Amino acid sequence: MAVPKRRTSKRKKRARNTHKVAPKIVLQACPRCQSPKRPHHVCEECGYYAGQQRVTAREA
Repeated sequence: MAVPKRRTSKRKKRARNTHKVAPKIVLQACPRCQSPKRPHHVCEECGYYAGQQRVTAREA
């Protein structure tokens, strides 16, 4: 069974893990109400997606 000969330093470990970052959450303006929403998701404010009402709008 393989066993590491030396302990991995913090610097080596952190340099290796620099690419393990969660992707940024993309937001875009809703074409109907201009509130920020995620692409390919129903707008939480007006309830529209692809020009059609999909869910009831959130009441303020």
